[in-house]
Amino acid sequence: MLDILQLLEEPDTTIALVGATDNPSKYGHTIYHDLKRKGYAVIPVNPRRQTVGGDTAYPVVGDISEPPTIINFVIPPRVTLNVLKQCLELGLKNVWLQPGADSPEVMEFIQEHDFNYLANACIMVESRLKV
Repeated sequence: MLDILQLLEEPDTTIALVGATDNPSKYGHTIYHDLKRKGYAVIPVNPRRQTVGGDTAYPVVGDISEPPTIINFVIPPRVTLNVLKQCLELGLKNVWLQPGADSPEVMEFIQEHDFNYLANACIMVESRLKV
């Protein structure tokens, strides 16, 4: 299995951004637009939005028709844990936890269930412009 950073280099990688938003004061906005600008296929997930950046937003990860390669979390830890449980049920185990999305409980859960993960690192820093 490729680690998360290697998955970013794959040409067909899709990233579901849980917490994507059109609110410019939120990291979910900044990260969403940064990844799109770099050429990544980004799928917004937010139960409070119908669209983000003009793209259809999904209320939950399980509503996405094609399983995304990476689930990126930019939400509070208590919500992260609930979404991780959904991901586990769906077999989506490549997860990226933005700084602030993790907690001791979240880390314990992903380690107990053998998620392929990267935590406490910013995807905007680690990602590269896709060509």
